[in-house]
Amino acid sequence: MKSHAQVVVIGGGVVGASVLYHLTKAGWKDVLLIERAELTSGSTWHAAGGMHTVNGDPNVAKLQQYTIELYKEIERISGQSCGVHITGGIMLAGTRERLDWLKMAKARGRYLGMDLEIISVDEAAKLFPLMEKKHFTGAMYDPIEGHVDPYGVTHAYAKSAQIGGADIVRHTRVTDLKARADGSWDVITDHGNVHAEHVVNAGGLWAREVGRMVGIELPILAMEHQYLITGDMPELVGKKEQLHAIDFEGEIYIRQERGGMLMGTYERAGVPWSEVTTPWDFGQDLLPNDLERIAPSLEVGFAHFPSLAGAGIKKVVNGPFTFAPDGNPLVGPIRGLKNFWVACGVMAGFSQGGGVGLALSRWMVDGDPGADIWGMDVARYGDWTTLAYTNAKVRENYSRRFSIRFPNEELPAARPLRTTPIYEKLQAEHAVFGDYCGLEHPLWFAPSAREAEDVISFRRSNAHPHVAAECRAVQNSVGLLEISNYGKFDIRGPGTADWLSHMMANRVPAVGRIALTPMLNERGKLIGDFTMCRVAGDHVFLVGTYAAETYYMRWFERHLPASGVAVRPCAMEYVGLSVAGPQSRALLQSLVRDDLSTAAFPFMSFRRMEIGMVPGYVGRVSFTGDLGFEIWVTTDYQRALYDLLVKAGREYGLKLFGGRALNAMRIEKSFGSWAREFRPIYGPFEAGLDRFVDFKKDEFIGRSAAAEEKESGGALRLVSFKVDATDADAIGDEPIWHDGKTVGWVTSGAFGHRVNQSLALGYVPAALAKADAGFEIEIIGERHKAHRLTGAAFDSSGMRMRA
Repeated sequence: MKSHAQVVVIGGGVVGASVLYHLTKAGWKDVLLIERAELTSGSTWHAAGGMHTVNGDPNVAKLQQYTIELYKEIERISGQSCGVHITGGIMLAGTRERLDWLKMAKARGRYLGMDLEIISVDEAAKLFPLMEKKHFTGAMYDPIEGHVDPYGVTHAYAKSAQIGGADIVRHTRVTDLKARADGSWDVITDHGNVHAEHVVNAGGLWAREVGRMVGIELPILAMEHQYLITGDMPELVGKKEQLHAIDFEGEIYIRQERGGMLMGTYERAGVPWSEVTTPWDFGQDLLPNDLERIAPSLEVGFAHFPSLAGAGIKKVVNGPFTFAPDGNPLVGPIRGLKNFWVACGVMAGFSQGGGVGLALSRWMVDGDPGADIWGMDVARYGDWTTLAYTNAKVRENYSRRFSIRFPNEELPAARPLRTTPIYEKLQAEHAVFGDYCGLEHPLWFAPSAREAEDVISFRRSNAHPHVAAECRAVQNSVGLLEISNYGKFDIRGPGTADWLSHMMANRVPAVGRIALTPMLNERGKLIGDFTMCRVAGDHVFLVGTYAAETYYMRWFERHLPASGVAVRPCAMEYVGLSVAGPQSRALLQSLVRDDLSTAAFPFMSFRRMEIGMVPGYVGRVSFTGDLGFEIWVTTDYQRALYDLLVKAGREYGLKLFGGRALNAMRIEKSFGSWAREFRPIYGPFEAGLDRFVDFKKDEFIGRSAAAEEKESGGALRLVSFKVDATDADAIGDEPIWHDGKTVGWVTSGAFGHRVNQSLALGYVPAALAKADAGFEIEIIGERHKAHRLTGAAFDSSGMRMRA
């Protein structure tokens, strides 16, 4: 084994082999993969090998498409067959809700270029005659589904990487990792040491153990997963290979395996494996069969596919697979560890492994993954993802693998975990809570405890009239919203203003003022949007998206100077309340000595104030689009502030409102939000943020790329629509049609209660951004006429905010 490499990849499963191949393809030849046993040991060798293109996240779906298309390439380079069987696949719906979900999946696929088709039960039975029609209501057909040979795929990646210059060492275990001062690594193994500039943790079942070598606890857990292979079936003799099928209500997947059928299940009573530590001596081993545990699923499977019941069971496979809490991979650099990367938690390795390898290799070589992979970025998790939290959420995710996730559905596992000081007070007001980064936050308020529950639906739900009342309160009097679920950063030091000017696209505001700003990467794409609040010359209070806190800190730390600036995340140190509506000034003025008139405290002002006895920051800004104020206090003062505002608010008709109302109101104002309208695939001019890009100031990250976008106008444009919808509204990822063709996609949607209209935001080609007619938006399989708005649906002049 050589003593130095530019990159050491730890782990020889399908993901590690893919990363190795893609690094050589990107031009890095001095790369080494170290595998503790044989390639495919761990989860890869016993995988069922299924592959599919459909995914709830369109950006992940694109990488899955890439993975499947890649197999021809690595077969050609390596000469190794991947055992690709493109049989096509059907997803079977047993309920109206599942058929609605399939219609929405088809719609997403429409703008991704996927050839999906909703078919009847009779049509499905012709394609998959093993099914019993009476259990189903419809299906979706995907011609690009099937299965591969796990051994063949992994070795095709490995051989292609070796042809490209990579080295692979087997039967060598990494026992420790030591960081050097220059950011490189000493990789300690039981067969000698390697000095590496970069290390990739693709350890699979052992990714936690590799992470612990560098002091991190990755949020992944292995679950036992069982599938069986039937005996040979006469129904298959002389017939074309059966399609891959998913029976959602039965929680079963099924495909042909030689003369029989392979059937697997994600049972509700899932069992974790090696919950704390994975044994190093576990290799190409299987776990004891536990058919009794999956008996309920098998019973349903045999009822839905009767011919399987008489075929007998030839083989049972029970093996562990790793999952992250949300079921998506963990990919990217680790904050605080230079040149340490992860590619793990990839449970769907034969659908996603190629895309993971592509994204990570681009990230390492070019400094950017080259695509929007937020849904896979390891930085989406923070320190709340403890072992016990991960265990609870992975169990839940596994048990719901084939369950519908409704847009208004909040999952119960690991809750409540994190709460603010007023949680019980909001609970007493019949709040229905959501879970955001493990933090409970109010979504809407019910009139009674009995009614404080979401009835889950793709259509307007039981919350609709109550959210309407909350929006009307903000419009007509004053509403109170907890805003603790924002990310906050305290930035101090003599170099603060200069550093922020370099990091952000907009100018840093004067002391006592607020500025909204995009943050761009070197390609000029949106990687954040912030509210900069200038407390003092050397002090800025920065507010952004809480889910991206680690993502932002990783970026900030990468660009921090050696001295002069200190950045501290303080999301849970500072919690907040917002008052909004025409009576919000009068309410707050009754509690502060400072003059809140527009002359003394104009829109976008920021100042330390005492609200009664409570010290805090007050900013004149509101995401509702109405007159409003945001108040930030340290955690120990929040209860007192809440009581003060509620008591004083009685005189002004104060009403509590939640996140659902806020979302509806921000869409009425055409206000975008991170991870919806603002993502790393859009530029600031495309997103309508050009007024917040200041080309008059000195160089800032992404400036030249943003200037090019300004010159070209960009390819896309964010547009607002009102939609002729009836009982269901757009929620995001629906296709936008124009003159009978799919031209774009919705990023957000809601019913605008202040304007009594269904609304949507979405991207269309720049050339169509000013078209007056011809638009439609597809909602649950039906196209609805959409009218492009030339301004915000509510208060397009913005006078209410500035009054």
